[in-house]
Amino acid sequence: MKVILLQDVKKQGKKDDILEVSDGYANNFLIKNHLAVPYSKKSKEVLDTEIETRKDNETKLIAECQKQAIEIQKKPLVFYLAAGNDSKTFGTVSAKQITEELKKQGFVIDKKCIHLDHTLDTLGTHKVEIELHKKVKFNIDVQIKEKK
Repeated sequence: MKVILLQDVKKQGKKDDILEVSDGYANNFLIKNHLAVPYSKKSKEVLDTEIETRKDNETKLIAECQKQAIEIQKKPLVFYLAAGNDSKTFGTVSAKQITEELKKQGFVIDKKCIHLDHTLDTLGTHKVEIELHKKVKFNIDVQIKEKK
């Protein structure tokens, strides 16, 4: 029996795959547990339209993320920390602080999207990567200045 998977099924396939499985497995497990639907012309059409809709939504999301990335990159973030000798600061700038500063500027970004490859604990300008989407990654400038 041919079925279309509605969810990932371990050792069988991924969501939207079309599989040939035994009638008993299809009826008694996959269809009964809402993991698959029987394959037909109508179910194939529904699958195709759903995939197209997902692609369109993904394209729109990527476009929105790219617009937001351009806006974020226009303004550098500035943090003021107390500093000692050798431009070493007392404390660091964390992803949470960067998130809060972006929120003040009107951008809502999860701190998990901010990737710090090193600790921001020296005066100067640092590059910080932000990943809004798998396909939208960009760097922003984070400036750390001495608090007076």
